[in-house]
Amino acid sequence: MSAQPSSHASGNPSGSNKSFNDRGKPIEVRLSNLTAAKAISDAVRTSLGPKGMDKMIQTSQGEVIITNDGATILRNIQAMHPAAKMLVDLSAAQDVEAGDGTTSVVVLAGSFLGAAEKMLSKGMHPTIIAESFLKGSAKAVEFLNEISTPVDLDDKTSLLRAASTSLNSKIVSQYSSTLSPIAVSAVTRLVTPTSSNVDLRDIRIVKKVGGTIEDTELVDGVVLNQNVVAGAGGPTRIEKAKIAIIQFQLSAPKPDMDNTIVVNDYRQMDKIFKEERQYLLNMTKKIKKTGCNVLLIQKSILRDAVNEISLHFLSKLKILVVKDVERDEIEFLSKSLGCKPIADIEAFTEDKLGQADLVDEDSNSGVRVVRITGIKNRGRTVSILAMGSNSLVLEECERSLHDALCVVRCLVKKRALIAGGGAPEIHVSRQLAQYAQSLKGMEAYCLQAYADAFEVIPTTLAENAGLNPIAIVTELRNRHALGEKNAGINVRKGLISNILEEEVVQPLLVSTSAVELATETVCLLLKIDDYVMAR
Repeated sequence: MSAQPSSHASGNPSGSNKSFNDRGKPIEVRLSNLTAAKAISDAVRTSLGPKGMDKMIQTSQGEVIITNDGATILRNIQAMHPAAKMLVDLSAAQDVEAGDGTTSVVVLAGSFLGAAEKMLSKGMHPTIIAESFLKGSAKAVEFLNEISTPVDLDDKTSLLRAASTSLNSKIVSQYSSTLSPIAVSAVTRLVTPTSSNVDLRDIRIVKKVGGTIEDTELVDGVVLNQNVVAGAGGPTRIEKAKIAIIQFQLSAPKPDMDNTIVVNDYRQMDKIFKEERQYLLNMTKKIKKTGCNVLLIQKSILRDAVNEISLHFLSKLKILVVKDVERDEIEFLSKSLGCKPIADIEAFTEDKLGQADLVDEDSNSGVRVVRITGIKNRGRTVSILAMGSNSLVLEECERSLHDALCVVRCLVKKRALIAGGGAPEIHVSRQLAQYAQSLKGMEAYCLQAYADAFEVIPTTLAENAGLNPIAIVTELRNRHALGEKNAGINVRKGLISNILEEEVVQPLLVSTSAVELATETVCLLLKIDDYVMAR
């Protein structure tokens, strides 16, 4: 017979509520939710940190992705259980808010769920656990703010440290010396002294297969995804360019309805061809008349955006043509080049053209790339040309660059850095445990469990690096108890050292948002006590 703990033992001062006991279904629903969410957390746990493992994902289309970015892994996991889906959404939320720390946030959530499960098995009420956890998370953010160091955006070395720390945990870590300066300069070019955020849509990464990752560069100007149409013998280099982006087609018009015309006289046939040539010639002459000599043509679905005849006329008029510009690129290009997209030939006027010193297609390690440089009245945008030997490496390079850009953006949002390497987690864990001792009753129990749950990050870092987690974490606690707030796990050397001297830093926003989001998700899961299928 199981003995019920008395009201005194459970630390409940009022004594009215006997130990909380879930009868039947709610406890099963809760356990099922906790188990499913913890399974997701364990799946990504091995890919945390610089020595983390990589995952190979085969998508439903059959393409292969190799990555250790938490958000990418979870986005491709087909989670069936609703609680598991919540963790997938959690990592997506962290990706939007901070852009980095997507693995840590899920690992933390898994650890908090483990702590909650222990509290539930002791017979505590889920609401008390949830409230204590939220209280703990507010305290944890306070403690993190205390140990952070403010950073100035003109201090490029601090920004570089943060960006390279983010890149060191990626597959492309050996190229962090190439990629982190690119990420820092890209974001700092967009920042104004007053700005509190940076729109990453103003940074465009153009991927080209060829060369190596070391050939990746930040381009002063604009790089195009498309190549110049050189089939009709048109120019591939134009100086003093006047650029137009057109959204209409340079091909023979089609009626709206399907219809067939039967021509049984060759003179009529000639007449049709003549009309078509005349129609296209008039259009191309109108374009040339405005002084335009570079034409970017939007991709068309209904009919060909350009045909052979119009390309021939354009090459005779010495106009450089780039076709198949995607619809979602139009906004970026018109902002960057300072020109307006033109939807109709009648509206083609000189005031809608953008101007640049040079439009040139050069060949870089076997890849043809169109660059537009020396743009007059250019918008605040940045283009990065990413190179890689194959598409797998290139995709991962783009994801890593995105994370590094997000880290620098975090420092624009909240200008403070903290140490990495598990140092802040151990600090928060110790401070929370001390705070828990000042409380009474169940709350103290819950906060103590919440504090212990933070140790999952340093433990996992040590495990993934092949070190002895128990010895490392004990040593780490000891160092922090002696007052070394910045002591962290040096994964490369496999020992505890001052992590700031090793230049392992991360933005404060990454850690605070991870703690807040993970705690909110766990509290939400705790408060669910039934699961209903809607038809």
